[in-house]
Amino acid sequence: MSKGEIKTVRRRIVNAYISSVISISLVLLLVGVASLLLVNARSVSDYFKENMQVTVMLKPDVSDEEAVGFQSVLEEMRFIRSTEYVSREQGTEEMAELLGEDFLDVFDSTPIPVSVDVTLDADYVSRDSLEVVRKEISASPLVDEVVYQMSLVEALNANLSKISSVLAIFIALMLFISFVLINNTVRLSVFDKRFTIHTMKMVGATRGFIRAPFMLQSMFQGLFSAIIAILMLLAILFFIRNGFAQLFEIFRLDLLLVVMGIVTASGIIICMGSTWLTVNKLVSLNKDELYF
Repeated sequence: MSKGEIKTVRRRIVNAYISSVISISLVLLLVGVASLLLVNARSVSDYFKENMQVTVMLKPDVSDEEAVGFQSVLEEMRFIRSTEYVSREQGTEEMAELLGEDFLDVFDSTPIPVSVDVTLDADYVSRDSLEVVRKEISASPLVDEVVYQMSLVEALNANLSKISSVLAIFIALMLFISFVLINNTVRLSVFDKRFTIHTMKMVGATRGFIRAPFMLQSMFQGLFSAIIAILMLLAILFFIRNGFAQLFEIFRLDLLLVVMGIVTASGIIICMGSTWLTVNKLVSLNKDELYF
């Protein structure tokens, strides 16, 4: 074989390896996106629950000073996440926006009481827990009523359950597709060397000896592909952060390390597993079967 032919063969091998790494990286990018959704599923659920407001209506004779003092009491309660004091003036302005400027003309005095809007910890946004919250807050003599939309709570919990189920199916499907695509890519890469494997078998090499270089190569192939996929995922998150910064109030960036671990493990395990299966199959073939 001439030097030119050797260079051509080497170039083909390098191009095939690069193409294989890029293909696997793109598939692992999908695994990374699915993993990011998976590890942040609880954060997304908590975000919606913790942004649902519960309004604590105080009695008409409660003064502003008493209301502010009661707000401090609310903030100390175990299930309260945040509070916002709504004065009579602010409440009147909000009602005027909804009902019109002249809605007070039919009243001798303002009917708008002082209130405190509160948000709860996510664990307490359910029918049973909200009833406990209502009873504890209503125990104060200053409280007239605790208002929240139970239909909204039930719809929120039901929709989050549906979203979680759909997400779980999507992730399982994505992992299956990833395994099939990476497995096919690795099989094609190893299958090109079937005659080399047959030659090694003919000179007495054991299966373990034949597998070793292929397994080592596949491990690095999976690792390099995972690194490229992680870099692409970080680039996507960077652009998303510039355009949709609010999303990062939901996604926990500290869980990126978990996502990186999942992508890396997926790349290495699937590549090595596919290589192990393919090499074992090729070792078992006779000379005639290598051509089909």
